[in-house]
Amino acid sequence: MLRTPWVTYALIAANIVVFLLTPASVITVTGATSLAQTCQQQAFFDRYAAIPIEVVHNRPLALVPDGRIGVDEQGPGCVLARPSYHKNPMLSVLSSLFLHGSWLHLLGNMLFLWIFGNNIEDRFGRLRYLMFYLACGVIATYGFAVTNPHSAEVLIGASGAIAGVLGVYLILYPRARVWSLVPVLLFLPLRLPAWLVLGLWFLLQWVYTAGYAISSAGSVAYLAHVLGFLTGVLVALLMRGAQRSRGEGAMTPY
Repeated sequence: MLRTPWVTYALIAANIVVFLLTPASVITVTGATSLAQTCQQQAFFDRYAAIPIEVVHNRPLALVPDGRIGVDEQGPGCVLARPSYHKNPMLSVLSSLFLHGSWLHLLGNMLFLWIFGNNIEDRFGRLRYLMFYLACGVIATYGFAVTNPHSAEVLIGASGAIAGVLGVYLILYPRARVWSLVPVLLFLPLRLPAWLVLGLWFLLQWVYTAGYAISSAGSVAYLAHVLGFLTGVLVALLMRGAQRSRGEGAMTPY
């Protein structure tokens, strides 16, 4: 690595700071979730997260949780009301890339970005890397929304953008060795080639997306991971083709 990956560091810092400002940061630390906290978290996510039905139609929902608790014939629950704010669904696609539902969700994503992002930033340059990162996240989010146009579930997380970084890494540096935890009796740290680690990761995302297996991770937008990864692969292939057409030598693996 030739340059300090300031953009990668800034993205990690931004994700952490934003998470600390969300209700989810407190809920996942205490471990106890009250109805009031749940309603507050739903209200926050409905305001700032991407929602497929809003994104597809570019129109916010008429009724959203407002953070209060109400009681009806079904018992206590979150109050739905007309939003007191104006939400731009297109901007929510970007803001959703910096939202996470738990510390585990956040730290898992940031670990992948820390390991793979620095080399890709060095190869792309800071500005192109940032634009590429955001573009992968937007494509992944819109792709998921188009395939789930009636869903009102919130879509949050940097996974789609980071998946794009993984896709580029697989093509540009397939033989680079990365540390991985391999479940053999216990989790053993081993240095494995990137093509094996990232290839298996993508295969797992595709298997869950296709419905051939059931994940214990709950409601995860695996399709967004697949779309982000494929976007990164396509960009890397175009870069490699352009490099060859200019007669440049092979890139040095990290």
